[in-house]
Amino acid sequence: MTDRWQLPVADTRGVRRASRDIVRADPGAAALVVLTTCLAALAGLGAPWLIGRIVNHVESGTADLTTVDVLAATIVAFAVAHMVLTRFARYFSHRFAERTLARQREQFVDRTLALPTSVVERAGTGDLMSRTTADVATLGGALRDALPEVFMGMLQATLMFGAMVVLSPPLALCALVGVSGLWWVGRWYLKRARTAYLAEGAATSDLSESIAATVDGARTIEAFNLRKRRVADADARIGEGYRTKLRTLFLRNVLFPWADFANIAAMVTVLLGGGVLYRNDLVSLGVVVTSALYAMQLVDPINRVLLWMEQVQRAAASLARLTGVGDVEPAPVGTATPRDDRIEIRGVRYAYSGDRDVLHGVDLSVHPGERLAIVGPSGAGKSTLGRLIAGVDTPRAGHITVGGAPVALLPPDELRQRIVLVTQEHHVFLGSVRDNLAIAAPDAGDDDMLAALRAVDATWVADLPDGLDTALGANALTLDAPQAQQLALARVVLADPHTVILDEATALLDPATARHAERAMGAVLAGRTVIAIAHRLHTAHYADRVAVMADGQVTELGSHDELVAQDGEYATLWHHWHGD
Repeated sequence: MTDRWQLPVADTRGVRRASRDIVRADPGAAALVVLTTCLAALAGLGAPWLIGRIVNHVESGTADLTTVDVLAATIVAFAVAHMVLTRFARYFSHRFAERTLARQREQFVDRTLALPTSVVERAGTGDLMSRTTADVATLGGALRDALPEVFMGMLQATLMFGAMVVLSPPLALCALVGVSGLWWVGRWYLKRARTAYLAEGAATSDLSESIAATVDGARTIEAFNLRKRRVADADARIGEGYRTKLRTLFLRNVLFPWADFANIAAMVTVLLGGGVLYRNDLVSLGVVVTSALYAMQLVDPINRVLLWMEQVQRAAASLARLTGVGDVEPAPVGTATPRDDRIEIRGVRYAYSGDRDVLHGVDLSVHPGERLAIVGPSGAGKSTLGRLIAGVDTPRAGHITVGGAPVALLPPDELRQRIVLVTQEHHVFLGSVRDNLAIAAPDAGDDDMLAALRAVDATWVADLPDGLDTALGANALTLDAPQAQQLALARVVLADPHTVILDEATALLDPATARHAERAMGAVLAGRTVIAIAHRLHTAHYADRVAVMADGQVTELGSHDELVAQDGEYATLWHHWHGD
């Protein structure tokens, strides 16, 4: 199984900084959560203390019915106040969580869209998909439930222990001895939990990536009989996920049983210690009863803290993965402004990994308004060169400039106004036809959109029931591959860039429709630079110049007629394409 490069994960300091930013983004809501939680915890201390008062009054024989009734009514009032304040604390925490989660989703989308295209492609869809779905859901659950419960539990436990110290320091010490083991087990758990849950998240990303790759390449897998290999790959990734889940399960199986033992131990030590102190007249019976009640109540907040601590650790790992997307180094941006649209390629070398170049010193000039066709056998480096010209990747050596400015250093907005790459892989976004076209030109009117669709021969739009308002997607109209390709080409027409790179952009259209679409686009893009990368040589026939690539180099350059007359590699490709 080959390991895919994954997006960064924020370190502990980054997670703490992100946590502080979450609170600072909505301080009023956070303050309401803290205030109501503190009041609820304080209200929960009243009942045991008043029960102890009743016991002391009864034991001393000084209690009358009125006093007991008043104390009992006060106990009920404290219980009601505790219930109401807890309800409001949870309401405010849920509201704070939903608003925070909405901001986190927006920030994650903004960070993802700001990533360089090459980084997204290296990471793969599985890593981004698992962070977008599983990690966001985990963080949301923690913000809504786990963090408020942990905070309230820790606050209640602290206040109960403080009350026991005020009542009787020896009994508080007995309770502390009973739960002291949790300190060591908790440290042992927290030391290992972050690494274990990060590994579990990474395994989930790998599995998602494997499944997505198998689904996307299902036809290729069937054609080349790769089913066993893909099943083996999925089994290996499932096995890794199983091992990581076993690791986190082992941590929980150590933590929770010890927590149950500590809770019982605290109750037992307080009762035994209280009995000894009461027998020696060192504390009253009411103090023993109140302390025992506090020790018994201590079980619930500690259990809640430990129960939700696992979710908090998961959320911390998820927050690290979500925040880590912003730790990707941004692409460098220069200050040079292109003086024209002339593209110069000089000494370009590029390697996808290591130092094994797939391009070897490519030199080429593309004049403004020229139609250049790049042809050659599969694996010659045509698409790689197109990606470099479009600024998707950066050359390992040499440089590519547009108007004298390095393409790799142009700001994204400036680059997309000048150069657009269109491949045969097209995406139809959820929404209407208009929404899909408005991505390229938000201010375009209906007439402009319809003209762009006509330019690429997308006549099927006229037959849609709602025209441009027709919804597209899984639960609406599903476009076939040629229609999706025409929609993408229409976006290019609306974007109106100075240079268009068509990398097999019409490969999914039938030959007649492809030629018609290319001629129509050629008319629309007249006066602009068009670089066409294609296996269909009719594209080269209509180009101003043809660049022939082989083994990562430009081996021939000239017009169609010139290259055919030279009887070289292009002539061989031309004759083979015609079946000569």
